[in-house]
Amino acid sequence: MEDIKRRLLWHGMFLFLIGLLTGLAEQRFHNPRMGLAAHLEGVMNGTFLVVLGAIWMDVQLSPRLKTATYWSALYGTYVNWAVTLLAASLGTAAMSPITAAGHSAQPWQESLVTLGFVSVGIAMIAASILTLWGLRRATAP
Repeated sequence: MEDIKRRLLWHGMFLFLIGLLTGLAEQRFHNPRMGLAAHLEGVMNGTFLVVLGAIWMDVQLSPRLKTATYWSALYGTYVNWAVTLLAASLGTAAMSPITAAGHSAQPWQESLVTLGFVSVGIAMIAASILTLWGLRRATAP
């Protein structure tokens, strides 16, 4: 358990760093507003993983559900940053009309980004529900 906690903390700080570095390049993307969103996704999702690592020992789930929570959180956080970065690079408007600001891309690119964001949403909701379920009550003394 302690090893998984440390891995969550490491991935959180790594994703936070990736988010910071993305911020340095946000003006170079086809859609700079979406580049800013990618920067924020990296920073916020990195912070989420650090918080999850900090509470990991208090999440009381079966080993199978805890493994599912871990992988859902890692998939959701990294892919959220990556799909947002892809959307910034391609200039897609799928799932992000506010940050699209008049941009659009080829239909297959829009579909790819939509699929990515949908999968991220499912993964992050699953990880959040499982974490909440694991925090629902204290263990007996």
